[in-house]
This record gives sequence, C-alpha cells and structure tokens, in this order.
Amino acid sequence: MEQPTASTDLAVLPEKNAGYGTLEYWQQRYTQEPDTVFDWFKTYADLKPLLGQHMRKDALILMLGCGNSTLSGDMYDDGYESIVNVDYSDVVIAQMRQRCQHQPHMTWEVMDVRALALASGTVDVALDKGTLDALMCEQGDVWDPSPEMCANVARAVDEVERVLAPAGKFIWITFGQPHFRRRHLERASWSIAVERLNDGGFDYFVYIMTKH
Repeated sequence: MEQPTASTDLAVLPEKNAGYGTLEYWQQRYTQEPDTVFDWFKTYADLKPLLGQHMRKDALILMLGCGNSTLSGDMYDDGYESIVNVDYSDVVIAQMRQRCQHQPHMTWEVMDVRALALASGTVDVALDKGTLDALMCEQGDVWDPSPEMCANVARAVDEVERVLAPAGKFIWITFGQPHFRRRHLERASWSIAVERLNDGGFDYFVYIMTKH
C-alpha cells in the first residue's frame, strides 16, 4: 500500500486562523488532501520518552481530535493498542479507518470533543496535540479571550474531566505558554503539572492533569 505523504500545500491553509476552529475548514481540507498526514507540533519520536513516563502500554487512551496525524499509528506499533481516536470530521475518520485497518485494536469514531459519547470515568489517558489550540484560534486579544471562546474550550475540558477515570491523566501538548493556557485547565478534580519541550528551537509545553 502506498504510504501517505506529509501535507505541505500552503493552499489548504485557512484565510484566517479562526478557520482552524471550524468543522467546515477541516472537512474541506481532508477532502482536498485524502492521502496526506499532518502532525501538529511534535511526532511520537519526539514525545515517546515523556509519554512513557505517564502511561502504561495497556492504558485505554483517548486521542482527542486525531485528524490524520501519525501519532496513534506510531503509538500502536510501539505497543499502545487500546486507542480510541475521535474527530468531528467524518471525512478524516473514514480515511483513517481505511488507512489503519492493519491496526485492528484501535477504533475511529466521529465525535466532537465538546460532547464525547463515552461513559464517565472510563478513560485512563486523554491526549491532545493541537485540538484545544484550534478551538482557541480567534481574531481577538490573547490576553483577553472572548467569552464565547472560553466557553467553547471549557466544554471540551469539562468533557475530558468527565470521562477520565480516577488517577487518569489528561496530557495536552501545545505551544501555548502557561500564562495563556493554564486558566482554561483549572479544575478542582485534578492537579496540573507543566513540562517544557525544547529541541534547540521553539518551546512547546506539556500540561499534565492528573485526576484525584
């Protein structure tokens, strides 16, 4: 089977960053690029040491806004087989089901991260690499985000909090610095730790929420 190629076509970028937060944009992009992959921020090779510290190979993992990233497939090949991949684009879910049919133990579901059709307290680890960042894209002041954006992000974080099992972890990989991002994550039910990733270039941040 021919391997998918990395997305490099600048023509698929939205006219405004706010487009990243809309289903319409992603439906069109995945339709235009059916045989590509795109990884926000970091690949599994970059994240493997960190993720290995925070999850077991037999953990039930929820991949939030999976898109056409290589992360789930690479994790599967490394022994993390219990992965539920969700995205609100039915286009990309159909593509990934077909592409990853040789990895039968993980599933692909059409699902909005703000309304997860999953039972409460059932997920060991929820992983997000860029999905909350997409919801945060708006044409406003990063120091004073709109109430609409804050409510949108809160719905997603509340859903993750709900589906996490006791001692479960929500791991978010982002470029967003703590003074912009941490406020959206504060919940009474979990503790928050922040780690920084830097390979000699751009800083990335990993927020690790551990449920009590």
